[in-house]
Amino acid sequence: MLRRILALVKKEFIHLLHDWWMPALMLFGGMLELLLVGWATSRPMTNLPLMIWDQDKSAASRQIITSLENTGTFRLDDYAESMEPITYALDRGKINAAIIIPPNYSEEIASFDGQPTLSVILNGAESIPAMEAWRAIEGVTRDIGEGIIVNRMGIDPDAFQGFGLSLRVWFNEALSEALYSTPAELGLMLEFTTLLFASLAFSRERELGTLEQLLVMPFSSLELMIGKAIPVIMISFFDFVLMLGMMHFAFKVPVRGSLLLLFALAFVYLIVEMSKGMVISVISKTQHQAFLLVLLIGMGDFIFTGYAAPVESMPMAIQYIAKIVPSHHWLAIMRGILLKGAGVDVLWPNVLALLVIGIIVVIFSWRFIRRNID
Repeated sequence: MLRRILALVKKEFIHLLHDWWMPALMLFGGMLELLLVGWATSRPMTNLPLMIWDQDKSAASRQIITSLENTGTFRLDDYAESMEPITYALDRGKINAAIIIPPNYSEEIASFDGQPTLSVILNGAESIPAMEAWRAIEGVTRDIGEGIIVNRMGIDPDAFQGFGLSLRVWFNEALSEALYSTPAELGLMLEFTTLLFASLAFSRERELGTLEQLLVMPFSSLELMIGKAIPVIMISFFDFVLMLGMMHFAFKVPVRGSLLLLFALAFVYLIVEMSKGMVISVISKTQHQAFLLVLLIGMGDFIFTGYAAPVESMPMAIQYIAKIVPSHHWLAIMRGILLKGAGVDVLWPNVLALLVIGIIVVIFSWRFIRRNID
């Protein structure tokens, strides 16, 4: 039995050498995707195009313009003399924000009971830059507002003490977006590549007309499944190690927990995803059909992982569905080990759920595959 399985494994690797695009896609496609996502999310958002209509043209208005430029968030694109160029630029997406300073702005600041106002227009079609622009504008106006209050009250600015806030951030001290997005992207790419590779195991043989040759050879259905599964697990695990190394060294994502525990649970997760991919492979008539099913299932799992939106904010019915999705628990485990340094004593609910779901998926998948092969 062992010799027959090894012969099947050898046959799979020989086929991969001739069909090199698949292992190349698995090993380097995921790494490239991870590199681009990590690079994009690790950089602060700067140089957002800004347009200003300064109707006051005073020292006070120039002060707020200078303060906005000093945040580094904005790049002053142009000055407007009316609403028309602002509307034109917003309609064409040339700017992310516009600020209108009214003609009585400096007078309102100088007046003891004045209420200086600014009109802010944000390009809501791009919500993430719009939120970043709003945070920067809000910070600048808050500082200016505090200065106005201090001057009106006649208090020494050096002696003025406002509300004190003591802030401590655990696990991601710099609040780096890369430390959140890159582990999630790694888990997502690992699922897609494993599902895709496994889904072509039998669909490729069927499309090439070689499946019947395998079935008439002296291989049992169990031997066929194991022989097909071993290359998928080996290459997927090697792909995981490569992406983990790149994530650690390129984007400084820490590995605070047990690396051995992470590898062991990654192996369990790969077996679960590989089993799902093998089911896709059996029911697919062509490789193209298998690829489309992988996209459908992978994107469905993506919704329940909490990567795009927190699962806790979803309706209760969706939260219950998320609890039976393996990738949901795998992302929680990976973030817990990498960022928090957590062990089984903390992660045991997710580990237990992954093991139980994995056992159910593997038993169902392999019985389904054996029945279809036989």
